[in-house]
Amino acid sequence: MDKKIRVHELARRLNMTSKELLAELEDLGVDAKNHMSTLDESVVNMLVEIYNSEDDESETVAKQKKPSKPKEHIEEEIFEEKPKKTEDEIVHVEKTIEIEEGKSITLRDFCDMTMIPPTKVIKDLFMEGKVLTINTILEKSLLEEIANKYSIHIEFKSPKKSEVLDPLKEEFDRLYQEHPDKYLPRPPIVTIMGHVDHGKTTLLDRIRKTHLAEKEAGGITQSIGAYKAMINGKSITFIDTPGHEAFTEMRARGAQATDIVVLVVAADDGVMPQTVEAYDHAKNAGVPVIVAINKIDKPNANIELTKQDLVNKLNIIPDDWGGDVPVVPISAKTGKGIDELLEMILLVAELKEIKGYWYGRARGVIIESKLDKFKGPVATVIVKDGILKLGDYFVAGNTYGKVRSIFDDTGKSVKEAKPSDPVVIMGFEELPESGSILYVMPSQKEVRDYIETRKAEQPQSVKRVRLENIHELSETEGRKVLNIIVKADTFGALEALKNAIEKIEPEEIKIDIVHAGIGNININDVLLASADQAVILGFRVGIEPKTELKADQLGVQIKTYEIIFDLTEDIKAALAGMMEPEFVEEVIGHAKILQVFNISKVGNIAGFQLYDGRTEKNANVKILRNKNVIFDGRIEALKHFKDDVDSLEAPQEGGLKVENFEDFKPNDEIEFYVKKEIRKSPTYKEDKKA
Repeated sequence: MDKKIRVHELARRLNMTSKELLAELEDLGVDAKNHMSTLDESVVNMLVEIYNSEDDESETVAKQKKPSKPKEHIEEEIFEEKPKKTEDEIVHVEKTIEIEEGKSITLRDFCDMTMIPPTKVIKDLFMEGKVLTINTILEKSLLEEIANKYSIHIEFKSPKKSEVLDPLKEEFDRLYQEHPDKYLPRPPIVTIMGHVDHGKTTLLDRIRKTHLAEKEAGGITQSIGAYKAMINGKSITFIDTPGHEAFTEMRARGAQATDIVVLVVAADDGVMPQTVEAYDHAKNAGVPVIVAINKIDKPNANIELTKQDLVNKLNIIPDDWGGDVPVVPISAKTGKGIDELLEMILLVAELKEIKGYWYGRARGVIIESKLDKFKGPVATVIVKDGILKLGDYFVAGNTYGKVRSIFDDTGKSVKEAKPSDPVVIMGFEELPESGSILYVMPSQKEVRDYIETRKAEQPQSVKRVRLENIHELSETEGRKVLNIIVKADTFGALEALKNAIEKIEPEEIKIDIVHAGIGNININDVLLASADQAVILGFRVGIEPKTELKADQLGVQIKTYEIIFDLTEDIKAALAGMMEPEFVEEVIGHAKILQVFNISKVGNIAGFQLYDGRTEKNANVKILRNKNVIFDGRIEALKHFKDDVDSLEAPQEGGLKVENFEDFKPNDEIEFYVKKEIRKSPTYKEDKKA
């Protein structure tokens, strides 16, 4: 039940008269007839919060005293009466504030940023039926609602990424500045992008004079490949990225590794969803784009309509329409327009002045990696600077290695690779991540030192709190509390959910609902769950955009349910996993010692006969003499005649050597047993009642 307090009691707490408090309550629309009227806990908390906030503001103002002024200025100000602005005039001033996306903002934070008195915000929202305190964390929707109320515009900014300076990258930057004469033009690296079945691989096939597309299932490229082609004595490296929507992430990596993107659009199909997606990747990577309008040989091809589609859907204005994006009509099938496309690639590369450092240790980009059952970890690398040679020691992301083999794009073994060369190399200790940078280093020692330094500087991996593995946390950190965040679609459902969880009531483990709320699961829920190592359970609610991504980054589990029973059963399973296991002894056999053998350099061996059950090599033994246990330990060796064995069964005979014990006597009894782990179930009060 809510706690009740009378008006005169609250007035005394707030250091004011009952009459003043009654007037305040009337302004807030709270029905209180006299000093004996009772107030709900929510109203009491709100009033305490308001007056505490006012006290804080008064203290702050008192501390910020202005420096003393000369007497003449004081006299001038006495006679110069300045009109004071009302609270509403101060508040309703249009302004813009910036807030980092995903950051938890309390009402106090918001008021500090906007200079709006917290008392006013709390009062205004209370009049609308919203009870807040200065420490309430504002969800995004409520934050925007409050901001609009006071004519404040909020700009949500992406969090700034703290860039760790890489000494290897800095070294190449220094080389560029100190030796510009060695920073020379290199062949362009070109990525072919576009919608599935618009002819990307067929275009590359035409350029390479091979039949790559015919070898691929369904005509869809299944992995990123890099290939080199010679055009009029000049080299171009092509990256062929998959066109299927399942490989979006790989396509993004291709855009980031490239110098120029060729966006393929079918003349009979126009701009499709994956075309837009591919163009966004190229645009975000900041690389120039050349559009190749393919399939112009088809009867229903319409080049002009396709150009109009580029304008409408991508905001690409073709160069022949007065824009700055080259558009080349081609037919990958017949070869028409291919030469013009290649010339355009070389022209754009020349204008862009694509260069690389042609001397010394190499730097490259990992395009793709895989585990070959014969070669081990291998990776496709495009060299960006320097010369990659056999025997070079290198680092790549969080792994390292030594170049044991280099294969060019035709599969031929080579001794070195130059800037813009696509090669496959062997020699990785582990699979490198695609998109990571490969740096060659002078020695194996420097490689290991660099990797150790990187690991020390990087933050520890996030602890992934999940209902399925909650026992791991309880064992490693001694946790006996299961923290839960609960979200539901309605207040009624939330109360029913909380009651259902509380009724579980295990005696050994505490369930702590660290937060319960109404509405979709959002980023603030994830941040709270991460801080408290909690899991988020949703009942008939959705998940707001970007929330799942944030949850994955922070290792927070989100589970949603449509049935309360399913939710409580999952919690019970997690509680069972948190119970400390018990180890019990299971007797598996008995034996009697018949004779004791002493073997030089080995020690005493007990010859025994099993008269019931069995024994195993990994079992434990108890040696009994006159019915008393004289030793309890583990088997060191188990034999049948001269052979080592894993087990024996009654009535077999055998030889036994025990760890740290040799004082065997004939007629001693042996009890064989194994230790078994039994995980107890929590003791629920509802089970006791039953």
